[in-house]
Amino acid sequence: MVLILGRRLNREDSGVRESPAVKRKVLEMDSKPVSNHDVFDFSSGPCHSDSILQMFNEFRDGRLFTDVVISVEGREFPCHRAVLSACSSYFRAMFCNDHRESREMLVEINGIRAEAMDTFLQYVYTGRARITTDNVQFLFETSSLFQISTLRDACAKFLEDQLDPCNCLGIQRFADAHSLKQLASRCRSYALQSFADVAQHEEFLDLRKEELEEYIASDEMVIGKEETVFEAVMRWVYYDVDHRRIMLKDLLNHVRLPLLHPNYFVQTVEGDQLIQNAPECYQLLHEARRYHVLGNEMMSPRTRPRRSTGFSEVIVVVGGCERMGGFNLPYTECYDPVTGEWKSLAKLPEFTKSEYAVCALRNDILVSGGRINSRDVWMYNSQLNIFYILLPKCIKTD
Repeated sequence: MVLILGRRLNREDSGVRESPAVKRKVLEMDSKPVSNHDVFDFSSGPCHSDSILQMFNEFRDGRLFTDVVISVEGREFPCHRAVLSACSSYFRAMFCNDHRESREMLVEINGIRAEAMDTFLQYVYTGRARITTDNVQFLFETSSLFQISTLRDACAKFLEDQLDPCNCLGIQRFADAHSLKQLASRCRSYALQSFADVAQHEEFLDLRKEELEEYIASDEMVIGKEETVFEAVMRWVYYDVDHRRIMLKDLLNHVRLPLLHPNYFVQTVEGDQLIQNAPECYQLLHEARRYHVLGNEMMSPRTRPRRSTGFSEVIVVVGGCERMGGFNLPYTECYDPVTGEWKSLAKLPEFTKSEYAVCALRNDILVSGGRINSRDVWMYNSQLNIFYILLPKCIKTD
């Protein structure tokens, strides 16, 4: 049966008898432009490629049309060169160039696990892979070797979702080894946020000295008190005390010893036998003692609180005047150099008409003057954010 599309000719009108030997046109093209009604663009969508992949996977299971066998750890995986080459540039370079593997039926690949290769091929032929805590590391290494970035990124995302105080340090080391900067940064942030819990697990004791220093030196560490850092350092040192005792001074250099509670410092720090037998640490102990006596009059990198404690070093500006210098102003503000923010503090209790003197006493501020012949002394309490008079007015009596 022949389907004839087009305009039918009338033999009588043409005056010519059609010869049996003359072929009839199946489709007669008109000179008019083609309209949308004359064309139908059909697409079956993703189901077409999915069905083909599914069929290729069935061929692989039945060893139909397979033209190469991948051997991993003695286990053989029949495959199709075309499918592997279409999915992986690693196999495309292997099979499409004049390599020995492009001519051999059996290709052996070393350095990967057979289970990971099985999961990898499932992804190649179906677009799906089952990632678990048991296979994620080997599957990541396999997808990296075969340059499958989508599967590699899925493994990295899975590791990020599995972060826990007991594994974040190990995952960070894995991320650093494979140049996964985003995952490594996420692990480091997680460890800093959960340092107290992380320090209780075995992975913490396996840290290298440089890795431990990087953590305990950070202002981003979230802890309730500095004693947590000191105890973590001592636990790490005592774990292998024969080899790590010489590192004690370098590690304590990053612990904010002056911020330890005085009673804890005397009883626990100075009472530790290892510290007592480490003369190189005496200078750090002396610094902490001086701070407990002098307060903010003695400054060092170890007297700066970590951000998680809620304290920070600020610059306090007391008073001031109008731009034209006409009026003195009672404002008190502080500037945080880390955040770059200004914050208003409690105003001076009395309107100032003249200069005054200001000094700091630990975390509080003393203000005197403000009026001619004034003998008032006010103290600003940083914890309560208030000014209160320290010395009452002196009344002259005859």
